[in-house]
Amino acid sequence: MKRKNVKGLALNEPAPRAPAPSNDDHGALDDAASGRTAQLEIGIEYKLDLKREDLAVLKERGSGNGGTVSKVRHIATGTVMARKVIHVEAKKEIRRRIVRELHIMHECNSDYIVNFYGAFLSESNDIAEATLGGLTYLYIKHHILHRDIKPANILVNSRGFIKLCDFGVSGELVNSVADTFVGTSTYMAPERVQVEKYTVKSDVWSFGLSIMELAIGKFPFDASEHLSDGDSAPAGILDLLQQIVHEPAPRLPKSEAFPQILEDMIQKCMSKRPEE
Repeated sequence: MKRKNVKGLALNEPAPRAPAPSNDDHGALDDAASGRTAQLEIGIEYKLDLKREDLAVLKERGSGNGGTVSKVRHIATGTVMARKVIHVEAKKEIRRRIVRELHIMHECNSDYIVNFYGAFLSESNDIAEATLGGLTYLYIKHHILHRDIKPANILVNSRGFIKLCDFGVSGELVNSVADTFVGTSTYMAPERVQVEKYTVKSDVWSFGLSIMELAIGKFPFDASEHLSDGDSAPAGILDLLQQIVHEPAPRLPKSEAFPQILEDMIQKCMSKRPEE
């Protein structure tokens, strides 16, 4: 069919179609994707070695189940971009699929599709590791016991960093009043319920119980069903304290979602023999 040019409108020859990728191409791409774990260097106008610290957040634009979107400026070049943060599952196949999709975006060069400057993977902030880091800092640098470790005192800020808070009942390790009955009773170690002296090992129990609650999404002891935030019936509290002292410590349920190292750590933290 012969094309007719309208006055003032220049029609260029259509760009040739890109050849469809072969099965071999997909295999090579998958192999490359699976070996890339720390960082992706993908650019369209120029290659950017993107890192979290290189992007200055200008404004939060929105969030949803798929992630959060922010307006950011690349500090080195001044380029204003939209940054989308998504949570990537640890499964190898999921990561490979995401990398494959990013490569497709990298190949797009159209006036009708947003420019893709790059992508990078950030190490996720581990709640257990961050909490232990905070407790270790208190113990080593300031000789302080926290004495009220619970999920409500483990916070996440807007940048995704884990922060330990609420030192209202903290006490110094040396010359302290660590034998006083303080803290949230439902997270107390058995020896504390029995009004024995508070030690670092008591914090270890509370830490293990808190991490277990975060893992399974509910308080590990059954008696918690009768409790509310701070306003519990006396019988409910007594039942719970009886469980803490006399019943076996709860165990993390067997699940593919929980690595063996997490199960072992929680079990050791919640030993009812402080010397262990």
